[in-house]
Amino acid sequence: MAGARKPRRRACLWRSAACTKIAALRRRAHPLSRSFPLFMTTPSPAPDGASEDPPSLSHNRGFQRFYGARVLSSLAFQMLAVAMGWHIYALTHSAFALGLVGLAQFLPMFLLTLVVGHVADRYDRRRIASVCQLVECAAALTFAAGTLGGWLGAPLIYALAACMGAARAFESPAMSSLLPGVVPRPQLPNATAWSTSANQTANIVGPALGGLLYGIGATPAYAACTLAFALAAALSGTIPMRAKPPARTPVTLESVFSGIAFIRSQPVILGALSLDLFAVLFGGATALLPVFARDILHAGPIALGLLRSASAAGALAGSIWLAHFPLRRRPGLAMFGGVIVFGCATIAFGLSHNIVVSLIALAALGASDVVSVVVRTSLVQLRTPDETLGRVSAVNSLFIGTSNQLGEFESGLTAGWWGAQRAVLVGGVATICVALLWMRLFPALRDTRSLEREETRATASAS
Repeated sequence: MAGARKPRRRACLWRSAACTKIAALRRRAHPLSRSFPLFMTTPSPAPDGASEDPPSLSHNRGFQRFYGARVLSSLAFQMLAVAMGWHIYALTHSAFALGLVGLAQFLPMFLLTLVVGHVADRYDRRRIASVCQLVECAAALTFAAGTLGGWLGAPLIYALAACMGAARAFESPAMSSLLPGVVPRPQLPNATAWSTSANQTANIVGPALGGLLYGIGATPAYAACTLAFALAAALSGTIPMRAKPPARTPVTLESVFSGIAFIRSQPVILGALSLDLFAVLFGGATALLPVFARDILHAGPIALGLLRSASAAGALAGSIWLAHFPLRRRPGLAMFGGVIVFGCATIAFGLSHNIVVSLIALAALGASDVVSVVVRTSLVQLRTPDETLGRVSAVNSLFIGTSNQLGEFESGLTAGWWGAQRAVLVGGVATICVALLWMRLFPALRDTRSLEREETRATASAS
């Protein structure tokens, strides 16, 4: 009997070893199978203190509120931009006056850059965003009251534009640096793409809705902006955070300038920010849309809203594409390609006298621009330590404001000298030249293989 039991025991040992090897192979092929016992179809309960998989973005309550606040704030700002632009051009009939609106928004952003970054790193970013949106709500309410009472003139429009610029100077870095505390780091590139799509969704609906409401009357347009800003403020103040806010550090001269110092030490980030700055600065065709709608395409405020929405529609399509197919390889080259296409689309728009062709050119312009936006934003968020993210985001916001608001002033100024069409054509050619020059000046950006730092990526792969 004893001799008969040995083969049976060996067979049991062989089966046990085989099962162990199969389990090891399953765990190696499917990391999630580590939580599943062999031959079971239901997961075992996670041990106490074990981290659970983060919820998807569609089920993340914090990201939902962040997304809603971003959409509503951008929606209100775009409606206000259309109403403000048409209003000031109707009062002055001057392209230079349109440029002054952009300059009025840019100056507070420029003067407050170092302050707003420090504020974003020392205080609750949700409260900062909420307070700024309430200030913008008050400005929109003043627009509505002034239009209804008949006392809204060009000087007050410039003053309110400056007030909006100051509020957005604080709001932009606060909202940008808020996202890494709302979603887990692995989901950040995807969340950035969807956040950009939120902006672009608002940029499509906002101008069209603003033009439609302004066609009914200026007061309804400004009243809608007031309501949207108020709702955005309510959502921003109630965003739940996954990560604790960074600890406050003493205010020193070195800490104030640390955002600029960090960007200077990172050639990839510096190249991306400066490329986007000069590309949009020279290719700022959107500032002259009231001139094109009224004097070149011979259309009204509804057509102006459609023109502003066209670039946002292209950007939304591009951001949704990037959300589903992220730029995992050679994002720098993708950014340079996007800027070159942006310049070509600007030239096509400047040559057009047909509204359909203009809409197609603006859609291509928006789709190419979103590549630059997603790459730049992802680089800043993934390569910047959280304790300095607010200050770096403030410099990023300054670059964005310079390219947008100062670009509007530049476009208005050159349009006053050469005419609107010639100014747009020169800007498109200058954008292409900047992209080609930056490929030589910033080879690190051109050759970068990932949005994250190489050493961070290597550490993540090893773990």
